[in-house]
Amino acid sequence: MATPRVDQINVVVADLASATSFLEGLGVEMPATSPDWLEHHRGVPSTTSLHGAHGLTEPAFGIDLDSAVFAHEWGGISPLFTGVVLNLRVRERSEVDRLHDRAPELGGQSLKAPYDAFWGARYAVVTAPGPMVVGLMSEPDTGMRSAPPDPAGL
Repeated sequence: MATPRVDQINVVVADLASATSFLEGLGVEMPATSPDWLEHHRGVPSTTSLHGAHGLTEPAFGIDLDSAVFAHEWGGISPLFTGVVLNLRVRERSEVDRLHDRAPELGGQSLKAPYDAFWGARYAVVTAPGPMVVGLMSEPDTGMRSAPPDPAGL
């Protein structure tokens, strides 16, 4: 059994353009994205830990800004939700299922049962005490990738 690691933090916002503009106003250089996705998804540059933990030399995890309606497409998340989704990554697809089944024993509940997501990972969403929303994600498998949702339909 592999240890889950924080892989990504998704900050779900009601107004992606304003959030992006704010960060750019503070001097954050936001990477370009496809014009189709400007309303729904932007990567945020991150860096290694300032605390020198574990000798990290690469970014510890990814950070994305996402629209609430795009987060709703992941499953189980309200289209009105704003907040943080903490995504944990495991190596094996079966670990996603195991952790999803374990969440209720720990005081959580399922928002979306495990499924094969368009980016090729096995993915599930649970709530945790706190409250906190946690995504459970396997390593992506290119053979399991499918077309992403059409941003015009979100």
